[in-house]
Amino acid sequence: MTTVKTNNMFTISQIVLIVTATATALISGLFYAWSCSVVPGLARVSDSTYLEAMQQINRAILNPVFFLSFIGTALLLPLSTWLYYGPGPNARFWLLLLASVVYLAGTFGVTMFGNVPLNDALDAFNLSSASAQELAAQRARFEGPWNNLNIIRTIAGVAALVLIILACLSPAAETSRPAVVYR
Repeated sequence: MTTVKTNNMFTISQIVLIVTATATALISGLFYAWSCSVVPGLARVSDSTYLEAMQQINRAILNPVFFLSFIGTALLLPLSTWLYYGPGPNARFWLLLLASVVYLAGTFGVTMFGNVPLNDALDAFNLSSASAQELAAQRARFEGPWNNLNIIRTIAGVAALVLIILACLSPAAETSRPAVVYR
């Protein structure tokens, strides 16, 4: 699709790309802010407080707003990539393809196959009947691995966002898809 805009007109590809960039920025910002504020804050509390806080946070984050940006990005990135697929060299397509792979593997995949299983194991842990030693052991099993996975998904999310920004700044090639223009 052509990416030329005139008189405040945007193609569907451009609109999808703007929404994709916004969703990616939101989810990457969530993981970044978590790393900068929540992780250091929770590192200062007792084992029982830490485990209870993480159980409650992991339950509370399962909401439509989170899913909109987390799953939305996983759907929008491949869609944006497809919309910019075309004949000949096309930097925008390749940058979006790379952003899709980085996000799907490094953010979405790490969360689903790393953080979520840790969250599920923590959720099944009964805090009220655990001894101080059991609380300390559960925290040790959870905190380090979870934080390391969060660092990976944060870096991947930010890298995907940078690739999307670069794609937005690069010229897009014409595609064979018909242009749909919205005002």
